[in-house]
Amino acid sequence: MTRLAANLTMLFNELPFLDRFAAAAGAGFEAVEFVSPYAEPVSAVADAAHRSGLTVALFNLPAGDWAAGERGFAADPARVDEFARSIDTALEYARATGCRTLHVMAGKIPFDADRARWTETLIANLRAAADRVAGEGITLVLEPINTRIDVPGYFYDRTDTVLEVIDAVGRDNVKLLYDIYHMQIMEGDVTRAIERLLARIGHIQIADNPGRHEPGTGELNFPWLFERIDALGYAGCIGCEYSPVAGTTAGLHWAAPYLARA
Repeated sequence: MTRLAANLTMLFNELPFLDRFAAAAGAGFEAVEFVSPYAEPVSAVADAAHRSGLTVALFNLPAGDWAAGERGFAADPARVDEFARSIDTALEYARATGCRTLHVMAGKIPFDADRARWTETLIANLRAAADRVAGEGITLVLEPINTRIDVPGYFYDRTDTVLEVIDAVGRDNVKLLYDIYHMQIMEGDVTRAIERLLARIGHIQIADNPGRHEPGTGELNFPWLFERIDALGYAGCIGCEYSPVAGTTAGLHWAAPYLARA
């Protein structure tokens, strides 16, 4: 059965971050995800999550200066020590909230950087991180992100590239984050891709295309996709990582069949 996770970075964002948990629960979501909890004390985030009764499905390791355009640094050879510290920071929040899936962002690679060296750094960092969190029952996920529209210069934008990294890392708790919006832009044929990759997918995210808005605003047939994903046996959450056209609540009519309050 389709289980939706509200992305609190993009949904209910008219509210202070800690208030978004209760808003998501009130709307009928079963789970939440978010880019970064680190601006708030860990105790406050854990308290908001626990009071809401929601599962914290996913959040990112610290990803650098987001407002300045940084999107992680796990592949950057100059930031290996910073990455090691970021694992400890993320673990503190994961333990407190019960989150068992963490997204590792590789970063944007400069046009003149040595890609082979960045790849080697990423693999080494991921091995260390995977070993560090394995005892906590945590899975790390890697997401190919479209470089045509949203994040030009991001380190990987194709599923095959990410899977090559995962294979090289060689750890069972490193998987693919499959974002239907990003992969519709970069690769298309998303249903067959999910069928082929399901065993390697640790998390799924959605937004419609074009526009990155809620399902029903673009070209994708989400009811059909959800039915197919359920039939394949996917047991995780589907993260709603979209920008609402006219406010979160006003745009939730598409989700009524999948929300607990419906």
